[in-house]
Amino acid sequence: MDELIRHTGVVLSTKGEMAHIEIVQSSACSACKAKGMCTSSESQAKEMDAVMLEPMQPGDRVEVEVREHLAWKAVLLAYILPFVVMMAVIAVLDFTTNWDEAVVGTLSLCSIALYYLVLSQFKHRLQKQFTFTARKA
Repeated sequence: MDELIRHTGVVLSTKGEMAHIEIVQSSACSACKAKGMCTSSESQAKEMDAVMLEPMQPGDRVEVEVREHLAWKAVLLAYILPFVVMMAVIAVLDFTTNWDEAVVGTLSLCSIALYYLVLSQFKHRLQKQFTFTARKA
């Protein structure tokens, strides 16, 4: 069975079946009693849209869920594949041309920009696959 990744949050607004939710992600040391004295503790608020599994109102505390395999797919699309594309471009250009390293490096960075541009063309299809669900906490 596929595991779920869960985060708690607060509903900011609702529209139809969707809820706009704010979740606060904290660093691993956020529960430490000395976090007020430490500069490494941090938390980050993120907003997201999720499908409501039950009726909700703004201000409700909710639990946002996503399947773990979707999280791994997101990591693959956002980090691993661009790295592979960049390394492939570097390898091909470095071994097949006599271009300067700066040119090869610039072209490899441009290939990543092109990768994300192509990925953005599939935004609506990806949004259908990557669905978050929300239920009251």
